[in-house]
Amino acid sequence: MHDVLEVLPVSGPVHGTIRPPGSKSITNRALVTAALARGDSRLTGVLDSQDTRVMLDSLQRLGLALRHDPATAVVTITGCAGRPPVPSAELWLENSGTSIRFLTALCCLGRGDYRLDGNARMRERPLGDLIDALNQLGAHTRCQLNNRCPPVEVAAQGLPGGLARVASGISSQYLSALLMAAPGAEREVTLEVAEELVSEPYVDMTIGVMQAFGVEVGRPRPGVYTIAPQIYCGTPYDIEPDASAASYFFALAAVTGGRVTVQGLSPDALQGDVKFVDVLVQMGCRVEHGPEGITLTGGPLRGIEVDMNAISDTAQTLAAVAPFAQGPTTIRNIPHVRHKETDRIAAVATELRRLGQQVDEFPDGLTIHPAPITPATVATYDDHRMAMSFSLIGLRAPGVKIADPGCTRKTYPHYFDDLARLCGLREFPRS
Repeated sequence: MHDVLEVLPVSGPVHGTIRPPGSKSITNRALVTAALARGDSRLTGVLDSQDTRVMLDSLQRLGLALRHDPATAVVTITGCAGRPPVPSAELWLENSGTSIRFLTALCCLGRGDYRLDGNARMRERPLGDLIDALNQLGAHTRCQLNNRCPPVEVAAQGLPGGLARVASGISSQYLSALLMAAPGAEREVTLEVAEELVSEPYVDMTIGVMQAFGVEVGRPRPGVYTIAPQIYCGTPYDIEPDASAASYFFALAAVTGGRVTVQGLSPDALQGDVKFVDVLVQMGCRVEHGPEGITLTGGPLRGIEVDMNAISDTAQTLAAVAPFAQGPTTIRNIPHVRHKETDRIAAVATELRRLGQQVDEFPDGLTIHPAPITPATVATYDDHRMAMSFSLIGLRAPGVKIADPGCTRKTYPHYFDDLARLCGLREFPRS
């Protein structure tokens, strides 16, 4: 039986300062590029979570020499200069879509047979568009069950390179995976995006990490990327705090009318999700940028209509703020989140209705009409972002409980400890 956590309402505005753990997205990108580099890399600010642990475990199974010190958030790794050392490996990725996509492309640079798999939800998550693109570049990959989902098999003979058209309407991670593996190809790789790219800031993040490890990516025209054969250089690299995780603390200030500073982030952060504060400003909050970080001050909230395609990992956060706004809030252009840890549009709509909200669901988003909160236990669908975002509602309304709060281990194992501390509590009660 999973436990249940009861979120206790706060008595007034919350004021405080916090530094979230390192970015999961940057951590896993830095681990891949450091693994493919020539020489040693020292990564600091590394996130310690289920998603990053499965990446670390898989890299070790692929023969990489690395040392992880969770207490200091440091990973040291000796790279393989572009070719995974072992000729065969079985990789288990739980439900880390980032890890399985990045590692599928990385394994194509090896010489041997590799199999990548995950839990039941992972076996429902699409991978076929990445497989198609890798095979266009001369790889030999297939989905074992012929359903365009994991498990995936790679019969690696190196990656010849060439031209691939990349379908990126479901996930930008396909393009990111190809970009990071491309420098290890035998000849130049050209990647053409075949449709509208979702979550484009994550591709910019990928290129930023690649550049930090000494690899350049050409952009001769919009939607086209060229990568010449190169080898990453081992380097010291510091990882930013997680901007997606920061969204919950900015939202905390918004829903309580408080003032929260998130340390270590700036408007020019690699992570596009830092722009979530701009959405809260549209709703009536105020933001300040300083040397310490970003500070958000809550104010009377008004409903808005917003395209969240570029920052879709924060859509659930906004959905948790919406019940406290004056007027409806509409979130649009996020159809791809139906393929995440759960169908995030359907799950958000279901749980908001459970809490008494009126919700209109449509293929690419939803509209939330604020209403009094009804006490209920929120189902989290083994989705860390459901647990973290819906906890915010309980800070303003009594009787809100979160089922399976431990699912936050995927990206932020100590989230509820940090949230309680910021709210002036030792902990939230569990049953």
